[in-house]
Amino acid sequence: MSESKSQQAYRFIRDRIDDGRYVPGFRLVLGQIAGELDVSVVPVREAIRLLEAEGLVTFERNVGAQVALIKETEYLHTMQTLALVEGAATAMSAPRLTPDHVRRAREVNERMRRSLQDFDPHTFTAANLEFHAVLFEECPNPHVLELVHRGWNRMKVLRDSSFSFVPGRAHESVEEHDRILGLIERGAAPLEIELAAREHRLATLDAVLAYQAEHQTPPATPPASEPTTERKIRA
Repeated sequence: MSESKSQQAYRFIRDRIDDGRYVPGFRLVLGQIAGELDVSVVPVREAIRLLEAEGLVTFERNVGAQVALIKETEYLHTMQTLALVEGAATAMSAPRLTPDHVRRAREVNERMRRSLQDFDPHTFTAANLEFHAVLFEECPNPHVLELVHRGWNRMKVLRDSSFSFVPGRAHESVEEHDRILGLIERGAAPLEIELAAREHRLATLDAVLAYQAEHQTPPATPPASEPTTERKIRA
């Protein structure tokens, strides 16, 4: 079944929000988008309304439509979700990883370790994705893998690098990478690998939350009845 024009417009805009081409605050000019898709502005307007209902786009009189500015709760929820799906993908991928996969991952991690001496958070984050991609890309479940990629793409939209806020976390991250690789090399149980990968992601989230609390930024934590990070996800 072919997509309607409004569905095409929705997917066109949504993909660009997810992959970071349309950054928060980016103005969505309906006529320009319609021209790129070779459609009228009507389906584009319908797509904008759908995205607005999802909280991804805002519309203001005399301003127009723009990509929604980031809410810290969105970062929290994205990181929690990524911890779950990336942990699962890594565990499912582990039995399929060869010594060459482990070698490549170790080389990336050593490059990350050397970069700590002259730390650049954006370069470190790119290498971090490269490291984890080696470990989860052999995941045989395409749906889980798609969720992982969506999570990473969403993180690019939400924040250039968590390590910009907590550079000290980078040292711990490299050490945790070594631990995950050690589990994979010795053929540890998938659940043990999954929990290690999950806790690795949550440790970065906890570090960012602690930074926010220390600097008295608006809290990204949910209400007290909704415990954060590891305790919530393991429940």
